[in-house]
Amino acid sequence: MKKKKAIVILGATAVGKTAMAIELASGLGTKIISADSRQCFAELNIGVAKPSSQELKRIHHYFINSHRVTQHVNAAVFEGLALQFAREIFTANDQLIMVGGTGLYIKSFCCGLDEIPVLTPAIRQGVQKGYQEFGLTWLQQEIEKNDPEFYRTGEILNPHRIMRALEVKLSTGRSIRSFHSNQKLNRDFDIIKVGIELDKDELHRKINARVDQMMSDGLMNEAKQLVPFKHLNALNTVGYTELFDHFDNKYSLDEAVELIKKNTRQYAKRQITWFKKDESIIWFGPDDFQRIKKITEP
Repeated sequence: MKKKKAIVILGATAVGKTAMAIELASGLGTKIISADSRQCFAELNIGVAKPSSQELKRIHHYFINSHRVTQHVNAAVFEGLALQFAREIFTANDQLIMVGGTGLYIKSFCCGLDEIPVLTPAIRQGVQKGYQEFGLTWLQQEIEKNDPEFYRTGEILNPHRIMRALEVKLSTGRSIRSFHSNQKLNRDFDIIKVGIELDKDELHRKINARVDQMMSDGLMNEAKQLVPFKHLNALNTVGYTELFDHFDNKYSLDEAVELIKKNTRQYAKRQITWFKKDESIIWFGPDDFQRIKKITEP
């Protein structure tokens, strides 16, 4: 009996994943599961480059606008939901599309998550106290010193992710990345991973243009409405944290916008580093629709 198939469209932010996924899903008559750790939050729109209302009407997307910023969502939550969504899609379709740039979410869906041992409570308390006293810069310095691998590839603008990585390293002596092993769970469906990439200069140009467009579309007003939630993990996100700092008079608006561009470029670099380690990914350009269509045909 022929296996069902999940086609995973992945890559750095702003490379054109959404448009590619929608075209493929339309041609295959199937639905899309988003693998984005921020687009699931209903309150976040412009700053997370969520698909437009027209795109969402054209193709049903799972895991978009599915949660509130006050809810706790992580890779384990995503894995359970994504597998549930996949079963639902596979009742009527032989193929599904997954699209996103959150590497750990994609890994959880494709091959499961690795178990991290119980951490030392005193170390956890020490890390949290250090963050409360000295802030994000201290966290970044500590993770760079103790776990340079995570510093190169992790979400170093997200204090909760950094604290978790630092706690793991100080408790176990091992990088949190070492627990992301190659021991894979076998899914009962086939998986094709399609990477979308651009050369560095073009990617940076698109990122900068996207940030300018976000500001024109009203990102500043969106961020103002989210100030009451800025302490939540969901809002420790590029595009919002810089504007929150602007509202606190730490930066001028122009400085905040330039920081959004810079931090987005750095985030894209970490995404690329993560994905390039996966040799099962087949890489294409954003205009290679026909070639991608050919390898994903039933």
